[in-house]
Amino acid sequence: MTELTHLLGSFDGTLWLGLGTVSFVAWFFSMLAGGGSPLLLIPALTLAIGAAGVAPTLTTGLLVGNGQRSLFFWKHIDWQVTAWYVPGSISGALLGAYAFTQFRAEWLQVFLGGALLIMVLDHCLQGRWQQSSTRFTIRAWHFLPAAFLNAVGSGLIGSTGPVMNPMYLAYGLEKETMIATKSLNKTFLHVVKLASYGVLGAIDGSMLGYGLLIGLAAIPANWLGKWVLARMSSQQFRQVVFAFVAFSGVLMIWGQRDWLGFAVGGI
Repeated sequence: MTELTHLLGSFDGTLWLGLGTVSFVAWFFSMLAGGGSPLLLIPALTLAIGAAGVAPTLTTGLLVGNGQRSLFFWKHIDWQVTAWYVPGSISGALLGAYAFTQFRAEWLQVFLGGALLIMVLDHCLQGRWQQSSTRFTIRAWHFLPAAFLNAVGSGLIGSTGPVMNPMYLAYGLEKETMIATKSLNKTFLHVVKLASYGVLGAIDGSMLGYGLLIGLAAIPANWLGKWVLARMSSQQFRQVVFAFVAFSGVLMIWGQRDWLGFAVGGI
């Protein structure tokens, strides 16, 4: 509470307006691309509060924004996927939040960035997963181990970006169904992460304040994004999703270029 009072006492209108604007834009475009708002929010938060507070702050904002988004699309949720996703995400979030307090994992963003680019290359070379009889078929239970791994990574670095999007599409979720199911799954994930950060003493009042700002900016952005999404075809949605996956992969790797250069130079 002391930190939150200090935050309000040192209110910087320009900073809050800038962060709120970036958050609105990030939430709007993430609606059309099936997620990915953290790719814009992480650099903005790093500049605003420093890298150490990004993960807990981002988790707070994503909890509010995804919770509200899942309510927007409640009737489109695929409950079978959620039933498998939630147990994996809860256990992974607990482990990831604990790991966050023990060490940093800059290498993970480089790994995830490379994985995203491989997914896009695979999509371009061999076509859509669910349309090929020779491709691996995604089942609902596959979301259990995938959610666990995704949650561990999310707990370590704040967000894993759109790494799950190709899997949702491969399973057959499109547009509103994908947005609804993914948002609800993320809501459960971020509840556990936020509670874990609190228990481990990794979050303070100022982080909650900035996180709430990010989350509240999602409300008008989600409303506008829902209106635009309804006017997109499934093919257009897929194209935007994979374009953003590719962009996210490049951005993740570029964001860790200093660490990558150090790692390569040390070989």
